[in-house]
Amino acid sequence: MSDEIKNNIPEEEDNIVELTDEDGTVTKFEYLTTVPYEGEEYVVLMVLDENGQAPEEEDGEVVILQIAQDDAGEDIYVSVDDDDVTQKVFDLFLEAMDAEDED
Repeated sequence: MSDEIKNNIPEEEDNIVELTDEDGTVTKFEYLTTVPYEGEEYVVLMVLDENGQAPEEEDGEVVILQIAQDDAGEDIYVSVDDDDVTQKVFDLFLEAMDAEDED
């Protein structure tokens, strides 16, 4: 993935996000949640297969990207270079999922 990725969310599929990297490669993801951490917001996305379907196994691959704004004020997703931040956001995501499962 590139350091900066623009998002394109089709209206008919609110939880499906198509991201285009700097090489023009489009990848589909399922939006899972937004996690606030230390004054920033991070989006958690599940990687979908080439047909836009979630993986059959329970534990699909997720991607965590920071939400930032470009010069025009539009939201963009930026790769997180700090492994500690990525792990902390992932841990918060798992805690939220566990709490949701308990309800």
